[in-house]
Amino acid sequence: MKRNAAIGLFDSGVGGLSVAVEVYRQLPAESTVYFGDTAHVPYGPRSAGELTRFTKKITDFLQGQGVKYIIAACNTSSSISLPVLRERCKVPMIGLIEPGVAEALGKTVNGRIGVIATEATIRSGAYEQGLKKLGRDIEVYSRAAPRLVPLVEAGRTDTYQVTGALREYLFPLQEAGIDTLILGCTHYPFLARQIAEELGPGVRLVDPASATVRAAKEELCRLDLAISGIRPISHCFYVSSRPDAFRAAAGRFLKKDIGPVRQIDL
Repeated sequence: MKRNAAIGLFDSGVGGLSVAVEVYRQLPAESTVYFGDTAHVPYGPRSAGELTRFTKKITDFLQGQGVKYIIAACNTSSSISLPVLRERCKVPMIGLIEPGVAEALGKTVNGRIGVIATEATIRSGAYEQGLKKLGRDIEVYSRAAPRLVPLVEAGRTDTYQVTGALREYLFPLQEAGIDTLILGCTHYPFLARQIAEELGPGVRLVDPASATVRAAKEELCRLDLAISGIRPISHCFYVSSRPDAFRAAAGRFLKKDIGPVRQIDL
């Protein structure tokens, strides 16, 4: 693997951009290749077999682009297909679950941790298992939030539909007395302000993106693959469908035009 090769990231759509932002911030000398599987978004209702099939093709594509490292910038993929992908990938790979678990355990005071995520992530039990394995006397309250990803993908983040959905999903967690909430889908950080307003100041939000990229940075340094200093970089974007819609959505969330987005049929 070449040290000057790019870092690959993938998600079902624009959600993984919340992880890409952390790469830009923590690893500013690194180039990236991002793939959004917009032909199959949302991933939440998909079966494990479908998810594994989709993500195998995506990681094969990223490796074909010559990336040196892959970040599964998708909680659903991280919770279901990551073990299979790691076995077949020729480059190091990291997911979001373990870093998110560690950060949540470091923030909770009362041991009551909430998780909102896609249906598939909740079904997998990945966060609950990780939290209970590493934490003592931890109570986990999980809630699938299927309406949020389509709203974020459509750019409808400040609408009554979002407000209504958040109240429905978060009320049981508030009633349970959580003091920490894991945003278990990379689309949800784009709703962090609305979620914080709904929960109030007594609940800490955990976005696994920051901890994941921090762990990726440590691994890149350990493998002597990290780049430092000033150098020309590039950030390339690929999708499986609707490149113009992805570019527009990315522009809204990142507050800048990301440039050309290429459609690839996998």
